[in-house]
Amino acid sequence: MLDSLKARIDRLPNPSRRLQLGFAVAVLTTQALIAMTGAVVRVTGSGLGCPTWPECFPGSMFPVSHPEYSTLNQWIEYGNRLFTGVVGLIAVTCFVLAYLNRPRVDRRYLRLALAMPVGVAVQAVIGGITVRLDLVWWSVAIHLLASTVMVWLATLLVHSVPHDDAGGGPVTPPGTLATWLYVQTALLAGLLVTGTMVSGAGPHAGDSRTPRLGIPVETMAHVHAAFLYTFLGSLVLLGLWLRSRRELPPPWGRYRVLVAVVLAQGTIGFVQFWLGVPELLVCLHVLGAMTVIIATGSLWCGVRRRRAAADEGRVAEAVTAR
Repeated sequence: MLDSLKARIDRLPNPSRRLQLGFAVAVLTTQALIAMTGAVVRVTGSGLGCPTWPECFPGSMFPVSHPEYSTLNQWIEYGNRLFTGVVGLIAVTCFVLAYLNRPRVDRRYLRLALAMPVGVAVQAVIGGITVRLDLVWWSVAIHLLASTVMVWLATLLVHSVPHDDAGGGPVTPPGTLATWLYVQTALLAGLLVTGTMVSGAGPHAGDSRTPRLGIPVETMAHVHAAFLYTFLGSLVLLGLWLRSRRELPPPWGRYRVLVAVVLAQGTIGFVQFWLGVPELLVCLHVLGAMTVIIATGSLWCGVRRRRAAADEGRVAEAVTAR
């Protein structure tokens, strides 16, 4: 039976690159948006609008009238759960399209596509555990950090969608640049982790009864800002290094986008701190964090792809010379 099913699947037409790319972008977009909708749940105090999981209330999958829980808070939390289903459906479709095209693609693309539905399922479980722990700050932080990992992987997925005339995957950059990209990614991780700790010490817990991180929010904000300054400094040094490498045409467009996004995100962070962390700016800051991840991953992929193109160009010149 399995062999017959596999044979039928193999006879299906290969999906076009446009279709695969469209769903990969949709996965990336929804992964970023669900992080922001999670922030909306938190700043509106709706995190326990559905006080249990996977049910909304004991004995009901849907919001019900309850004297202790606002109807609006219930539907904000429930809406976030429903959106998780949308994200999962798109992720599954993206994997199916990649699987149908598997004879023509590398395993890295298939692994990234598979990571999307698996990651959504893991995220749902983490979200359920967070609810059952009554939104303790570190569980909320893990929930958000899992979203950042999914956005990073989704960015790599978008840039891994195979071209109609291409075969292999990206080429690793030269040693110095590869090391610098890893350092920059580590700084980004530190920036995100300290950002969740600022949120853990701040006023928006998702529920008024949830205890906060026992560190002054001003202290965590300064630590977070220090990572921002370091990340910006690393970007400046990366730009200078790329300018000095004549054999590796830099992806300046992606580099400028990343610098602009980081500066905008930093501005939002400072303004929200000075204004007492208003709800709207918190949501925008979370969305900005996802944008920084996407821009960083895009630069990473751009450098790797241009390295591959440069290597192919040198091989072609050598063949012509012969």
